[in-house]
Amino acid sequence: MGRKKKKNKTKGESLTKKIKEVFLNQPKTSLNYKQVAASLGINDPSGRNQIVKSLKKLTLQKELNETVRGKYTLKQKPLLFEGTLDVAQSGNGYLVSEEFEDDIFIKKKQLLTAFNGDTVSFRLFKTRGKKKEQAEILSVVKRSKTRFVGILQLQNNTAFVCVGNGNIYPDFFINNTNIDVEKEGQKVVIELEKWNNPKKSPQAKIVKFLGTPGTHHAEIHGILEEFGLPYEFSLEVLKAANEIDTSIQTKEIKKRRDFRDVLTFTVDPKDAKDFDDALSFQVLENGDYEIGIHIADVSHYIEKDGILDKEAYQRATSVYLVDRVVPMLPEILSNQACSLRPHEEKYTFSAVFVINKDGKIKNQWFGRTVILSDQRFAYEEAQHVIEAQTPKIPQEISLTKQTYSIAQPLVEAICVMNELAKKMRQKRMKSGAISFDKIEVKFILDKNNHPSNVFFKEAKDANKMIEEFMLLANKKVAEFIGKQEPIKKFIYRVHDEPNIEKLAQLQRVVGKFGHKLNFSNEKNISSSLNRLLKDVQGKKEQNLVDTLTIRTMSKAEYTTQNIGHYGLAFDYYTHFTSPIRRYPDVLVHRLLQTYLNNQQPSTKESLEEICKHSSFMEQVATKAERNSIKYMQVKYMSQYINQQFVGVISGATERGMYVEIIENKCEGMIRIQDIPNDFFIFDEKEYIFVGRKTKETYQLGDEVVVKVLKTDIIKRHLDLQLIGKKEN
Repeated sequence: MGRKKKKNKTKGESLTKKIKEVFLNQPKTSLNYKQVAASLGINDPSGRNQIVKSLKKLTLQKELNETVRGKYTLKQKPLLFEGTLDVAQSGNGYLVSEEFEDDIFIKKKQLLTAFNGDTVSFRLFKTRGKKKEQAEILSVVKRSKTRFVGILQLQNNTAFVCVGNGNIYPDFFINNTNIDVEKEGQKVVIELEKWNNPKKSPQAKIVKFLGTPGTHHAEIHGILEEFGLPYEFSLEVLKAANEIDTSIQTKEIKKRRDFRDVLTFTVDPKDAKDFDDALSFQVLENGDYEIGIHIADVSHYIEKDGILDKEAYQRATSVYLVDRVVPMLPEILSNQACSLRPHEEKYTFSAVFVINKDGKIKNQWFGRTVILSDQRFAYEEAQHVIEAQTPKIPQEISLTKQTYSIAQPLVEAICVMNELAKKMRQKRMKSGAISFDKIEVKFILDKNNHPSNVFFKEAKDANKMIEEFMLLANKKVAEFIGKQEPIKKFIYRVHDEPNIEKLAQLQRVVGKFGHKLNFSNEKNISSSLNRLLKDVQGKKEQNLVDTLTIRTMSKAEYTTQNIGHYGLAFDYYTHFTSPIRRYPDVLVHRLLQTYLNNQQPSTKESLEEICKHSSFMEQVATKAERNSIKYMQVKYMSQYINQQFVGVISGATERGMYVEIIENKCEGMIRIQDIPNDFFIFDEKEYIFVGRKTKETYQLGDEVVVKVLKTDIIKRHLDLQLIGKKEN
């Protein structure tokens, strides 16, 4: 079927529409017929006469008001929309709204008094000669935050606070003039009081002094304040936590399935304090294995809608900065009552599976349990057991700092479960799961929190074994609820398909390294990405390609609307296994128990609100964690001023190129005007810099030699000088 032909408009109708557009573009201005004519470029008497008639007609139709004789204003309000403002480094912004598929560009001068992240009311308008509509903010509906972190400046009895990049945030005027002169230059936390006029500075008050910029306390606490992360619990919350009865009661045990006599162990990072998952293992008479995934029963201790529940909801997640954890729950719960510590009876919520030697699930059970962990392992210890298949744990990796031996049944359990995990992982990969094994950068901090060294954390068999059984529990819990009829209200962890445009961009970049991708259908996408990730392992471009591939993926999020998890190739997936550090897991436990009891949960609408809040707080935590890593990287590199390193071009913008130093994964920037020997132009489609005269090129993945020029701990910025391309 062809497109419908548009109905031809009469000349009068066309003119009326144009006149309305003039008033829509100037909704608060009174205009006479001459001004309207000038706006439309109509100069002849006949045309002006038609405008006068149209103005009278629009007034009779109550679309215009005649304020004084011959002058008109718009009567109906312009069509308004709501969206979230995202301000770029340039100071211009983009409005993200559910009403529009694409983000809407907005000039800096149209931002009114809105800050980055604010929810705003806006209208669209067209300017002459421009095809695309532009936006204008009319009001701020909701502030994303009212607290900001900046540097205090005093001048002539006037105080200002500079917050980050001046293009994103203006300087804040401080009302209090009685500030000690010695406080000038300190990092402070301010609270916005009012900002009504975009031509003037917003007014704020200082609520906290963080100390001298560049010091560890000021910078880490600055990050916490910048992202609104509460690093302390209120006395009320602590009191409620301390009043919880954390003892193990015989009466409660009788309500649960008892696993205290079944071989059980935990595997966690060596510096972990909260152990929220344990594995149990036993061989059945027919040779099958019964494996239990036991998760701390946080929901047993936290009363729904109680003070601890509300606090956990607000925080939504624990945050892991380079030097500390900002927990979701008070320590008496996270590190004690709910932590599955060895040789202590603990309440758990479990997913128990009967699995044969081929890794096939033959039976499953979900419910509340009680366990007694026999052993705590660090990942390094479990990895040694897998590799050596021996009960002896050597001193150099031992948690006890001494050589010791474990029971032989534990060796057998770990080795068998590792083989089963490999089979399950292989099956996932065949189904289209994408294998991300990105290297994590970790710092060794001295007693003064100075980074003395950097090391890389890689996922080995022990990590993958634990991951596979956690994935199994999450998947099967989601399937158990999601496949029931009628449809049950539930919280899913979903992951949409990758963006086609981003995939095409990835294809262009990796093609420069000789890699080919096949995106002809959905199955080819995942298998092609997996082949790419495998091919780059150990090569100079690995970290770059890993990062770019992750960026092509959609963001995973929580929702009540299940669309499956693309990255894991699961039709049903949820988060069940980390209730100590993720609030959605607590809700999933409650929902699962509610359905096991044949009861009905909260309304779907309230669950969706929890999902949105949890997804948002997860993004906030990720940004805070990245900022703390960036701060520590810059601090680490400050000891290498004027020293040369080999790096890989990892990013490119019109401002310059980013280079990741190979030996420590720290990333710095070379400004485009500082690229030597020529004037370079940036090709944003190909992500390549081209010399105007020499035609010399620098592109993503090129190995270059750089010198550390300057480090700015306060701005978390590393300046590099380009020496040239690395000679092969």
